[in-house]
Amino acid sequence: MPEGHTIHRLAGALTELYGGQRLTVSSPQGRFVAGAARLDGQVLLDGHAHGKHLFLAFAPVADVPVDSPDVIWLRIHLGLYGSWTFDGDSAFTAPHSIGAPRRKVGERGEHALAHGGGSALSGIRGEEPASAAPGDWTPPAPRGAVRLRLAGEHGVADLTGPAACELLDAEGVAAVRRRLGPDPLRADGDPEQFIAGVRRRKRAVGELLMDQSVLAGAGNIFRAETLFRVGLSPFRPGNRVSVKRLQQVWDDLVPLMEYGVDTGFITTVDAAEVPEPLPEGDEEAGRWYVYHRTDRPCLRCGTAVAEREVAGRRLFWCPSCQAY
Repeated sequence: MPEGHTIHRLAGALTELYGGQRLTVSSPQGRFVAGAARLDGQVLLDGHAHGKHLFLAFAPVADVPVDSPDVIWLRIHLGLYGSWTFDGDSAFTAPHSIGAPRRKVGERGEHALAHGGGSALSGIRGEEPASAAPGDWTPPAPRGAVRLRLAGEHGVADLTGPAACELLDAEGVAAVRRRLGPDPLRADGDPEQFIAGVRRRKRAVGELLMDQSVLAGAGNIFRAETLFRVGLSPFRPGNRVSVKRLQQVWDDLVPLMEYGVDTGFITTVDAAEVPEPLPEGDEEAGRWYVYHRTDRPCLRCGTAVAEREVAGRRLFWCPSCQAY
């Protein structure tokens, strides 16, 4: 499942590609026909994310305030299998968010590009097939079970396999957001709310960081890496973690996730601690301290990284650096 930084990147990309445009909206698969009909011909005003939820605001004209009752909100949650695929002409680029068309985003995370160019939302790197000039491009036929297609003058965005795709009014959006914990990537993200949410629960902090009602947007990688970086055992009960230590968790997550938004990568190892050369078969040591490094030596102390299934997810930690 894509972590929160990917959804924030998608919000920025879709806003940059389509903001202020009147879009043609359809549901080739047929499972969102009524919703697509309501959005068809509307103008995309803005997009934003809260945790792993994407919210897109549509209105009849471009100058409608986003808090107007005329605004229709599209909520999308990619879940485990959802993804966006983009295609367009040479003008259909968003270099600060998406890089280039024909990139697939989501579907269990961001994918490496065929030419070694990093993640699916990173900037343009490596050689890409030449795009058609404006006026010479024809939208491709939908491929697969496309729940939703957004079509503008220069390109299309196809959504497949989402866990949720629905229309809401402003109160519906507020109701969804009330169920979520604070998002470290949002300006209104409140670390005090996060700290209080953890400390009033007896469950292990490693579980609580994955609970979207406690902390919105962090997934398995950020959970494992941040707990390692602050030296906190994932098995310590939330109500036994100090305010100071939880503030450290929040303060560590914010720049890590912001880097993910900027680059499309989750990279958590400080440059000074990257092994040179990287151990054979342990390329993850260049990106992550413990995630997916089971039985490999800890980059700080040499202890073998441990793994355990917790609440149905694989958890990674260093038994020495994160001793209970």
